[in-house]
Amino acid sequence: MKFKNPLIVVTNMEQSKQFYQNVLGLRVIMDFGANATLTGGICLQTRDSWKELTGINDNHITFGGNTEELYFEEEQFDTFIKKLETMEEIAYVHPVIEHRWGQRVVRFYDPDMHIIEVGESMKTVCKQFLDSGMTVEEAAKRMDVPVKFIRSMSR
Repeated sequence: MKFKNPLIVVTNMEQSKQFYQNVLGLRVIMDFGANATLTGGICLQTRDSWKELTGINDNHITFGGNTEELYFEEEQFDTFIKKLETMEEIAYVHPVIEHRWGQRVVRFYDPDMHIIEVGESMKTVCKQFLDSGMTVEEAAKRMDVPVKFIRSMSR
């Protein structure tokens, strides 16, 4: 068994492709009209084709459930946040926050109310802690990860 791709149902394929391209920099690598695959492996499926493929009644297809998200990491987090702040169409779940392990993240919605999380890369977080003078052991404790993880991120 091999997991292949996450697939999300969208109400407007063109609007969704534009959103993922403009906001996250993803590109369409395969486009079958009712289904598109983006860089990173995310698949978009139109609501109508999803209903046809699954037989799920329109009343049982809902958006904005706030129970899942697509997670991205960004090396240039501050630059990304500045870009995001210039986009009027962004509906935030919350502004930038720092999780207890030191990673800053922002969460917002795509046009169909799927949650998108963008966090600074964990490698960047490790580097920041080590550059601040923390030992590998202190950084591992602060981030609640094994020392081996910190060492692998600091290479």
